[in-house]
Amino acid sequence: MQRFFLISIFWCICVAAYSQQALFIPDTLNGTSINLRMHIDSVQFFPGKITQTFAFNTNKYLGPTLILKKGDHITIHVKNEINDTTTLHWHGMHVPAIWDGGPHSQILNGQTWSPQFTVMNSASTFWYHPHFMGKTALQAIKGAVGLIIVRDDEEAALNLPRRYGVDDFPIIVQCKQFDSLNQAMPRAMQDSTLIVNGVINPFVNMPSQVIRMRLLNASGERSFNFGFTNNKIFYVIGNDGGLLKNSISTSRIRLSPGERAEILIDLSTMNGQSIYLKSYASEIPVGVQGGPTMPMPPGSPPMNSPLNGIDFNILKINIVSATVNPVTVVPSVLASYTPYPESQAAVSRKITMTPLDSLTMDGPFFFNDSSFDMMRIDYRIPLNNIEIWSITNKSMVAHPFHIHDVQFYILDRDGNLPPLAERGKKDVVLIEPNETVRFITKFEDFADTTVPYMYHCHILMHEDDGMMGQFLVVPANSAGVKQIQTSQQEFTIYPNPATAQLLITTSLVQNPTDLTVEIFDLKGLKMGNINPQILSDKTIQIDISKLDDGMYFVKLNNKVTKFIKH
Repeated sequence: MQRFFLISIFWCICVAAYSQQALFIPDTLNGTSINLRMHIDSVQFFPGKITQTFAFNTNKYLGPTLILKKGDHITIHVKNEINDTTTLHWHGMHVPAIWDGGPHSQILNGQTWSPQFTVMNSASTFWYHPHFMGKTALQAIKGAVGLIIVRDDEEAALNLPRRYGVDDFPIIVQCKQFDSLNQAMPRAMQDSTLIVNGVINPFVNMPSQVIRMRLLNASGERSFNFGFTNNKIFYVIGNDGGLLKNSISTSRIRLSPGERAEILIDLSTMNGQSIYLKSYASEIPVGVQGGPTMPMPPGSPPMNSPLNGIDFNILKINIVSATVNPVTVVPSVLASYTPYPESQAAVSRKITMTPLDSLTMDGPFFFNDSSFDMMRIDYRIPLNNIEIWSITNKSMVAHPFHIHDVQFYILDRDGNLPPLAERGKKDVVLIEPNETVRFITKFEDFADTTVPYMYHCHILMHEDDGMMGQFLVVPANSAGVKQIQTSQQEFTIYPNPATAQLLITTSLVQNPTDLTVEIFDLKGLKMGNINPQILSDKTIQIDISKLDDGMYFVKLNNKVTKFIKH
């Protein structure tokens, strides 16, 4: 208790050093044709050195909130101006794999990527962020993040707050560590700086009526146990994929990285008062990042953030006069949906989360003891399959499991029904150490025998380090479709991704000097003359240090495969 008290004082002093600033409310974009320009910018977060950031359009940090309507066919033009390769993933959205924005859909610097899809999701809060293999943490933590709000007729028929920035507020919470030059450290585990909508130590004025808050945990690793001053009751009305059937009265909701929740709070009798949105992190269990710091083996990286295991303020809310025509009642009945019955599941898949070393928790971590490989397809799923996925965590740290393409329904946690607030549509679920979570979902609408979807841990450094897998959704009669990988009997490339040198082991010919080696970019342009160095009778080495970061094709005689340069 004494430790928590001293750290709480330390945190209060640190926050007090920065004057309160008004909460930034990102602007909005809507319609069926949207332009996003990802660019380099900077923000004066601290005295001294300015912080380099990524942002979209006219923002210096974050991006505009996209407001989409279910049923609309939209085109989003994404221009990359960050002097690096990137992608842009529509987290939680049900879109074709080719437009999902995973690591296979790279946007080279200076290029524009224009995905087109019909909005099929129910009304909810989603978000967009980069998903470039090995640099997701770097690019997202620097600010390349934005919200997506989907509206539909079912939600529109309810008496809910939906005046953006007036009684319906986006709340994007990040926790970061900065170095001595005030630059964000995406792989640090002593994060102690809270940033809400790009603002440190923010306040916001909210009217004295029923308020809607769209909470997004956009941190790299920290979980938050959201609540309000004096344990004020609020109501959860929706999570990752849509509205719940009924509003849930509670004083806490825990969100791990990537998770969202829509909540209502009744401020109608509090005009002139102030409260705080808080994280009651003292209630987070050991093993969940954000809870009490675990003892670490010798030589492990430090994880002793001053925020671990204590309660702290996130956002000050000043309550002002009500607006015209305020919402004053929290509806109890919300949306209708029917989870898939277990009896309809065609397949039950089992995935185990494991660490490289069972004695340390700093990773890397794996799924089924395998690190991510861009060329390996882990599952080929027939279109319209209903499946049960069982995820068991055998590591010392909790992992937020995220799957692309679909929303799922949690069946149970260690055989027990999930909490009421987790019984709607989800795309991220936090799995604690030694816990097994089962969910059920249906892979429908989109099949692609070439471009895969991802599943991964949403702790960004874990994802970048290889805690990710991929699956193809294939036509139901194409279970035997060829995987996106090269036969090991033909040639193998490694490492992949690679930085300076690419090694190729081949059995295509008896003598490597007989090989014709060519490299092409995604547009099919040949990358100059390649002069492979022969290391042995089966292995050659190629210098790729002068290539720009991105995905390429390497062609040996008439055989082709992919690799990533970064």
